[in-house]
Amino acid sequence: MNDQTYTPPSMVLATIALALATFMQVLDSTIANVALPTIAGNLGVSSEQSTWVITSFAVCNAIALPLTGWFSRRIGQLRLFILSVALFTFASFLCGIATSMPELIVFRALQGFFAGPMFPMCQTLLLAIFPTVKRGTALALISMVTVVAPIVGPITGGWITDNYSWPWIFFINVPIGIFCCTVVWQQLKGRVDVTAKVPVDYIGIALLVLGVGLLQVVLDLGNDADWFESTNIIVMTSISVVALISFVIWELTEKHPIVNLYLFKDRNYAFGTIALVLSYSAFFAINIILPQWLQIYMGYTSIWAGLASAPMGILPLLLTPFIGKYAGKFDLRILASISFVVIGTSCFLRANFNTFVDFASVAEVQLFMGIGIAFMFMPLTTIFMSNLHGHDIAEGSGLTTFLRVLGGSFASSLTTWIWSRRADFHHATLTEHVSNYEPASVDYLQKMGGQTQANFAAVDHIITTQSYMMSTIDYFYMLGWLFFILIIFIWFTKGPFIKSGAGTSAAAAGGH
Repeated sequence: MNDQTYTPPSMVLATIALALATFMQVLDSTIANVALPTIAGNLGVSSEQSTWVITSFAVCNAIALPLTGWFSRRIGQLRLFILSVALFTFASFLCGIATSMPELIVFRALQGFFAGPMFPMCQTLLLAIFPTVKRGTALALISMVTVVAPIVGPITGGWITDNYSWPWIFFINVPIGIFCCTVVWQQLKGRVDVTAKVPVDYIGIALLVLGVGLLQVVLDLGNDADWFESTNIIVMTSISVVALISFVIWELTEKHPIVNLYLFKDRNYAFGTIALVLSYSAFFAINIILPQWLQIYMGYTSIWAGLASAPMGILPLLLTPFIGKYAGKFDLRILASISFVVIGTSCFLRANFNTFVDFASVAEVQLFMGIGIAFMFMPLTTIFMSNLHGHDIAEGSGLTTFLRVLGGSFASSLTTWIWSRRADFHHATLTEHVSNYEPASVDYLQKMGGQTQANFAAVDHIITTQSYMMSTIDYFYMLGWLFFILIIFIWFTKGPFIKSGAGTSAAAAGGH
């Protein structure tokens, strides 16, 4: 039976199970973040050591993603998905019963590795069971999951940790994973899954593990280690760069490469991937800097910061089904451009915030940004996958997802670094005007009760708050312009992106 014409017994059940597995995997990348202080306290380690719970997951997830295409050719797409979900579920259970930090770090590493193929395989299988004309709906569904899960993660993690105990953020995966494995296997077991005995590219795998693993560690630890002021960071960066350059050279000359870099020869894949990775990284940066600013300098709790951010997921939930249904009637470059304009404008609106901004104003801008998010992922995903056929879909999806995850890591580290550096700059500039020789400063301190140590500390706190406010404004201006620049990139791609007719859609073919 041809993949393009295969229809599961229940399209609804198959779609729900596939989407739920992806939701669980994306959710798990953020759900543990807010529980770190509790985990550190319960397991008797420092807060710095507890960050390896996040790092170990991210490193192994990043390593597994580019290997997805090779795994899918070797054991088949359906088997790879089922195996990944089953092992991810088991690793989640092990995380929940961990009794020490080393145990938890190892189990989180396993969880991250097994999570790697889940998103690309879900994308591939959905495209294989949806008819060509409904391909946009499948991609829109994945887009919705990608947006909503990271929002729900911190809120859910905080609620579970506060009301139950931290192991339950991992235990909740067990029943979900069992359900997804059972349903997907029952629904798709009749689908033909072609495999091939592909030789193992051991050198490629070794270079990938070394290069990506060390790069992820550098990104996670660089900011705390003051980047290249640290010898360890310099050494790890040097080894990572050499390993990654060697990896690229090797993969371009290897007969059976573990990662197919020749995919970038296709214009739509290359520019579509660049636009998706950069826009996702900027989107990720917004989701990092806004909650941090709200919690540290505006006095929000983690739950309220999450609720202030959450409205950006409302409109994607409502609009995604319509975008998936009708997107094929429009030039997807126009839809992507609308997305970048809206999200870029939302950044400029945040750049007008001040320290007196209220909850409603923050939430309203987040709600407005949701329009742009709804129009972002599905068009960009369709564009970069538009010319991919057969097993190239799994390889392309895995490689782009890897670059997107890596882009998120870059955004996380760079956001924290730029934010603090710009704040230091503004703090130094503002303190130049605070001295015993400045009439305004003397007058302000007199109104506070005189030039006492406590009053100087209070003034410094005000200056620090204003410095981070100014730094936040700078960063949102930068992100706003980045989104507008990305419009140029997307117009280097070439349509049409959604082809009509049986057998012509690359994305509709889940592999042959």
